[in-house]
Amino acid sequence: MALYNAFAVITVLAAIFGYINYRFIKLPGTIGIMIISLLLSLFIILLGEIKPVLFDQITRLIKSIDFYTVLMKIMLSFLLFAGAFHIDGRSMKAEGLSILAFATIGTLISTFAVGILFYAICALLHFPVGFLYCLLFGALISPTDPIAVLSILRQAHIPGSLETKINGESLFNDGVAIVIFITVYEIISGGAANLDAGRIVWLFLRETGGGIVLGALLGYLGYQLLRSIDHYQIEVMITLAIVTGGYFLADRLGISGPLAMVVAGLITGSKSRDEAMSDTTRDYIDKFWEMIDEFLNAILFLLIGFEMLVLPFNRLFILLGLICIPITLLARYLSVLIPISLLRHRTAFEKNAIAILTWGGLRGGIPVALALSIPLEMHGELFVVITYITVLFSIIVQGLTIKKVVKKLV
Repeated sequence: MALYNAFAVITVLAAIFGYINYRFIKLPGTIGIMIISLLLSLFIILLGEIKPVLFDQITRLIKSIDFYTVLMKIMLSFLLFAGAFHIDGRSMKAEGLSILAFATIGTLISTFAVGILFYAICALLHFPVGFLYCLLFGALISPTDPIAVLSILRQAHIPGSLETKINGESLFNDGVAIVIFITVYEIISGGAANLDAGRIVWLFLRETGGGIVLGALLGYLGYQLLRSIDHYQIEVMITLAIVTGGYFLADRLGISGPLAMVVAGLITGSKSRDEAMSDTTRDYIDKFWEMIDEFLNAILFLLIGFEMLVLPFNRLFILLGLICIPITLLARYLSVLIPISLLRHRTAFEKNAIAILTWGGLRGGIPVALALSIPLEMHGELFVVITYITVLFSIIVQGLTIKKVVKKLV
């Protein structure tokens, strides 16, 4: 009952904030909802000085929501499938080399750049944090978040091929980043002396390769089922089964559920949507997954805003968080510059692509969820705060200005 009560309150607030934003503030939906929840969080913090009992009740409600589980185990599968479902598979295939380079080489470059720079800053401030811990932070903050990217860039009017590159990278690089994150986490937990290169390679192949294969199997199984009937209610349920059953199976097999959902969504959104659905079914499924996407994005960004109520802020953590903003931007710049320099002779890139890709590399809920999974003895509180500050800057500042940046540079 407690879980239902929390869900009911969050749903009502998301609807109210969405209405206020659409009616009066007129910001992009997810950003507007998050800003309103941030302002309400600040008001609740101030109110806590007058009504500490009420503040305790509200923070207890927020703490009862396991952000990591809600996002990574429940919402992420639906959001990734919905995001991939609405992407043109043919355009994605045409930009495949660039997307692969950004999602792999770019993520590795950014991880090490953030880790090295953050390690140096902590040393300068006489706040020693081990290099492996800094690398752990680099892994969780480096991937561009598909949830943030897909919901914001739709309104930015970025050139088609460049938007495909950003969307494709954001959908695929979380699998690479999670593998890096898990590997560094296990090295810290078990000690560097126990590092096994073969095990790392197997982990990568199992997570990424297994996720891609499972996603393809789910997508083509769904295609065969969808083409054999013409009943939009059942066909909507089949797409739901692909997401819920597929993500559960990926978790049981120890492979990347996010990558499986991306591949399944791409196949369903291109092949199945074009070849296996009637016009009526296509219309219903499009609207259904658009609604799922909008609703869950609203819930997610509302929760990101309310996380402020339960974070352990202090002056040093805030300072490090502010310093991390230029660090992550510089790392993003390098992670874009190097792959583009390597691919220029094989792939065409738009004018000022590096600047647009750098500023358009938004962070969102996934970094916050990964940071919340780090235990206290691994500087968990520090990483949650600096990740939160970096994500807020990314969504609010970069998200609200990306349209102007694109208009100026293109």
